[in-house]
Amino acid sequence: RKKLKSTSKYIYQTLFLNGENSDIKICALGEEWNLHKIYLCQSGYFSSMFSGSWKESSMNVIELEIPDQNIDVEALQVAFGSLYRDDVLINPSRVVALLAAACMLQLDGLIQQCGETMKETITAQTVCGYYNSAGTYGLDSVKKKCLEWLLNNLMTHQSVGLFKELSINLMKQLISSSNLFVLQVEMDVYTALKKWMFLQLVPSWNGSFKQVLTEADAWFAERRREFGGDVAFLESAQGSAFLPVFAHLRLQYIISDLASARIVERDALLPSEWLSSVYKQQWFAMLRAEQDNDIGPQEINKEELEGNSMRCGRKLGKDGDYCWRWTGFNFGLDLLVTYTNRYIIFKRNTLNQPCSGSVSLQPRRSIAFRLRLASFDSSGKMICSRTTGYQILTLEKDQEQIVMNLDSRLLTFPLYICCNFLYTSPEKRADS
Repeated sequence: RKKLKSTSKYIYQTLFLNGENSDIKICALGEEWNLHKIYLCQSGYFSSMFSGSWKESSMNVIELEIPDQNIDVEALQVAFGSLYRDDVLINPSRVVALLAAACMLQLDGLIQQCGETMKETITAQTVCGYYNSAGTYGLDSVKKKCLEWLLNNLMTHQSVGLFKELSINLMKQLISSSNLFVLQVEMDVYTALKKWMFLQLVPSWNGSFKQVLTEADAWFAERRREFGGDVAFLESAQGSAFLPVFAHLRLQYIISDLASARIVERDALLPSEWLSSVYKQQWFAMLRAEQDNDIGPQEINKEELEGNSMRCGRKLGKDGDYCWRWTGFNFGLDLLVTYTNRYIIFKRNTLNQPCSGSVSLQPRRSIAFRLRLASFDSSGKMICSRTTGYQILTLEKDQEQIVMNLDSRLLTFPLYICCNFLYTSPEKRADS
């Protein structure tokens, strides 16, 4: 016995592909489709065309103008075909072209399906194209999802292709965000920006990403020789467009580490006024911590935490016991972070373990912090996440505190830990 075709398949084959009983011909991009007005009226575009006083309402052959270069014949074929079937299988490599066609033809269901496909297939290769297309065609939820992907993966999925695609405005959004997953410290954000700026300025460069930093350093050194050492690169004609991005670096957490400060001074990318201002700010903050009994933040100031907190992170490759500290001068608060038995523990180290710098002996010190944990699949899609939210933690000398207990069911390695810290009070840090 022959298996009867379903009604949907029969309609698609007979009416759309074969064009039987067609009452209108659509011509576009050198192709023709023999279609049916009753099916085309599912499209807002054609519904308006046929129901109004437009001349096309009485025509049997319609020439479509296609102003959008993203639309091609294949996209129109799928879009027209979607009017004759219940479901459409969308190839992710074709989704932008299909979205463009669906938006032109006002096919709301297909637009929504394209959006869902995009959200499910965000990778380092697709994220920038999807972000730009979502902006063009008004898919705010896709745009938001792409931004989330970049905040989570910018530091771990760096590549020549991605850095060439990332626009200045998009990079500015990422660098300014307190939700950027930073690995390891703020200096790594500076280094990533230096690579990105080089690839933006020299898009013809096509070597391995491992070579980018060496090439970038050499290229910027050549620019320094041209300027004679008097002008920071970001103040030059070539570099000025990147000023708004670099302005969102949290320099106070870069110059607090000697090796990092030396690299920034050597590179001469940043305006000298930026550096002198932050040196002054940090000097006053240190004096106040030492002489004005600033024991740290006493209440949550979300605006301060969002805009000025130290951003740092760590990747744990597999389950086990880990203990670490992030580099930099933290006003005498030597904070040790331990991961063991699914607990994250903060310890204020004063006398128990060796410390590379000075340690405050104040009886109590407070920090404002937020701890986030997440794991991702190979494409950068988040599998699970946890956060403490913003909190104040007060520690006595050598006291330790459990700050997160992880559910083993949610624990997937590698595990990424990202922290935001404030070590001093906002009003104390401001130079009055």
